[in-house]
Amino acid sequence: MDKVVSSAAEAVEDLLNGASLAVGGFGLCGIPTALIEALLASGVRDLETVSNNCGVDEWGLGMLLSAKRIRRTTGSYVGENKEFERQFLSGELEVELVPQGTLAERLRAGGAGIPAFYTPAGVGTQVAEGGLPWRYDGAGGIGLASPSKEVREFDGRPYVLERGIRTDFALVHARYGDRHGNLIYEKSAQNFNPLCAAAGRVTIAEVEELVDPGGLDPMQVHTPGIFVQRVVHAPGIEKRIEKRTVAR
Repeated sequence: MDKVVSSAAEAVEDLLNGASLAVGGFGLCGIPTALIEALLASGVRDLETVSNNCGVDEWGLGMLLSAKRIRRTTGSYVGENKEFERQFLSGELEVELVPQGTLAERLRAGGAGIPAFYTPAGVGTQVAEGGLPWRYDGAGGIGLASPSKEVREFDGRPYVLERGIRTDFALVHARYGDRHGNLIYEKSAQNFNPLCAAAGRVTIAEVEELVDPGGLDPMQVHTPGIFVQRVVHAPGIEKRIEKRTVAR
């Protein structure tokens, strides 16, 4: 039952080239920085990431992107990252853009064992009809386009079929965790972390404060330990803000 490993490097040592991984966080809030840095150091390549966004230049998933370790990414937001733009437009990176609520529900569905669901989001657009550029050919043309999706009517309204997401691994960041893998996320870091934790076949959690079993109030736990396979203690990690705004 003790799921604690000695280091972030040990936690990700079996994550191989070509693996898919769901990564918690929103912008730079609640991202698993220690685990991302360990992946960068490991040299693993051709990753397929699922995350709300792909970090910023040289931080978060942006570190892996700058090192050209990510082959494909699924997300909702692509701003704040010039290297992301360059790789996508040059045909080096495959990108699946998904409406944010749909992405959240695809992760939730995957974690709940639901293979697919219908949603009104994207009906009448290229999200449903296909043709969105997933990869460019490097010469200004589309090398790979999104396929069309099934659209079905319920109670007189059209809905598009979306697939649930399951990944080989999930990387999440929690404020508190115990040795059994029970996790509590801090404030807005509750964003995509619980969804990603459930969607991964192997979920690895970095926690700022590690406590013994019984040290967490069960009523406050966001992710039960049954969803988590490994825990690494990561105190004192650096936390950055994308755009700091202060009063004059």
